[in-house]
Amino acid sequence: MIDFFIRGGPLMYPILLCSVIGWAIFMERIFAFIKVRRDLAPLQKEINNHLQMNNAEKAVDLCRQKKTPLAKILLVVLKNRGSQRSYLKSLAEEVGEREAVALQRYLGLLGTIANITPLLGLLGTVLGMIKAFNVIAIEGMGTPATLGGGISEALITTAAGLTIAVPMILLHRYLSSRSERLVLELEEATMQIIDRVEG
Repeated sequence: MIDFFIRGGPLMYPILLCSVIGWAIFMERIFAFIKVRRDLAPLQKEINNHLQMNNAEKAVDLCRQKKTPLAKILLVVLKNRGSQRSYLKSLAEEVGEREAVALQRYLGLLGTIANITPLLGLLGTVLGMIKAFNVIAIEGMGTPATLGGGISEALITTAAGLTIAVPMILLHRYLSSRSERLVLELEEATMQIIDRVEG
């Protein structure tokens, strides 16, 4: 495997780096999404309990203590309880948009990695073919042994670039859909609380 990597030429290093960064982003986002999802229902239940017992201040204090996206959205809603529904909704949307951006952190970089890795592979192909043609220019037609290095480099980098790009595209799509679902769940939970505290 190491020999295969070395024969791919210098562009194998940025391709490998793209792979490492891409998988690191995937793991970081998955754990972040799991944490947001895990904390969503218990927080909503606790706040509902406080509101049922007319302890709105305790609900506000709870939101201040938590650092989750739902807590940040509900904090602004609860602090303005008694206001009109449209006003509360606009406040929640304003904070919610910021939290949605935070949920999509690094997804742009993951998409970029998915796009540039096949291009790095293609660049490796071009460089490998240039190397092969240089051999032809210097030695005439050359031999399979002398031409093989350049052609091998060309094919290996292409394969490596595509091997990294395909899963990165799938991971990007998966994380994007997960973040969209989380945003919808946050919206639903927020609207339930707004219905209880609107004026």
